[in-house]
Amino acid sequence: MTQAQINRYHVIMKSLEGKMTVAEVAAAVGLSERQVKRLRNGVSEEGAAFLIHKSKNRPSARATPEETKQKVVNLYRSEKYAGANFLHFSELLAEHEGINLSYSTVHNALAAAGIESPKKRRRFKPHRSRKRKAQEGLLNQMDATPYEWFGGKAKYALHGGIDDATGRITGTYMTKNECLHGYFETMRQTVARCGVPAAAYTDRSAIFRSQNADRITVEEQLAGKLVNDTQFGRAMKELGVNMILARSPQAKGRIERLWETLQSRLVIEFRIRGIKDVHEANAFLAEYIPRFNEQFAVEPEQTESAYSPLSQELDLDLVLCVKEIRTVDNGGVFSFNRKSFQIASGSVPGKAKIEVIASATKGLVALYNGKTHDVVPYIKPKKLKPEPRTERWIVPPADNHNWKSSYKDMPLYSSDLVDTEIHKMLNDIFLSKYA
Repeated sequence: MTQAQINRYHVIMKSLEGKMTVAEVAAAVGLSERQVKRLRNGVSEEGAAFLIHKSKNRPSARATPEETKQKVVNLYRSEKYAGANFLHFSELLAEHEGINLSYSTVHNALAAAGIESPKKRRRFKPHRSRKRKAQEGLLNQMDATPYEWFGGKAKYALHGGIDDATGRITGTYMTKNECLHGYFETMRQTVARCGVPAAAYTDRSAIFRSQNADRITVEEQLAGKLVNDTQFGRAMKELGVNMILARSPQAKGRIERLWETLQSRLVIEFRIRGIKDVHEANAFLAEYIPRFNEQFAVEPEQTESAYSPLSQELDLDLVLCVKEIRTVDNGGVFSFNRKSFQIASGSVPGKAKIEVIASATKGLVALYNGKTHDVVPYIKPKKLKPEPRTERWIVPPADNHNWKSSYKDMPLYSSDLVDTEIHKMLNDIFLSKYA
């Protein structure tokens, strides 16, 4: 019995002994007089045991069976679900095992088995959180995170974009490393799903900001010297997206928090489906992200969207690409990426300036006067080089050559030297016969 039940028993016994009236007992224990009379009769017949609830130590009819709880524990300890956070695990049980239990039930069953959640809350660190944007589409945070998505030690980079107002994922794309292609594909999905955002919030990596921006002096800036945009920055200008560069990861905390959630969930999702490469992962993400947004996205403060439709004058494939200016020669040949190419149509005049476009969807094309032209690899003809001599070949002079003439026939500096020892010596040095 609890201490409250013991105290109630003593008060009721005083009533049975005539020391207290029913009204006094009701006021003392906080019950109605009718309840006090019922308790008096029960205690007089059954003793103090009457005050104990009849359901004590009896399992509830609505309680989860112990067999089900043990099955939940065994499933969590299996390789299939190992490492899942408790909330995600309860969702997976309903999706894949047909076990529909509340989060608290799953949590209590696992905690009773001595299993700690991998998502235990850290000590609260006070910080000033930035208020969400009022409209969706005003700000799109973009970033990439390398992680062991498929288990093992190999890391792959997941690129993503998230709407600041709603927390909705607008695009994801996985590659081997963080790269320009991953961000282009993320923005392509964003435009296709939602529209063109007003601004993109990124870090200050070389993909978004030229490294020469740190080298330009104030004097050069005042003189009008500009730093060229990166390929991503140039594409955003063509789309009309304002680039905002963060100075710390905490500044774009919305997407940093997203990575923590996806790293906890996607590893398990990939393992359950046997996904082991980026191609399968990207195909799965295309159908997973809408379900994720339905669960975690919030309503914006203002219902009107700030996303704008893509202009009909723009071809997205010719925007999200690499562009370089080149000059063609009279044969329509130009160089790009240390290789030579030739315009297949032959309709571009010599010495013309063209835009070389490297696109993930269109391949390599040339843009001239608003029209695209196919290009083909061009191999320059190699110049023939004379074979190097392996031996030295000497042509002996003819017998009537001046060098083979008698020293008597040679003009001398002085006639006094004829038939002298010096004359002979000079002949031996300069006019000796070549073999």
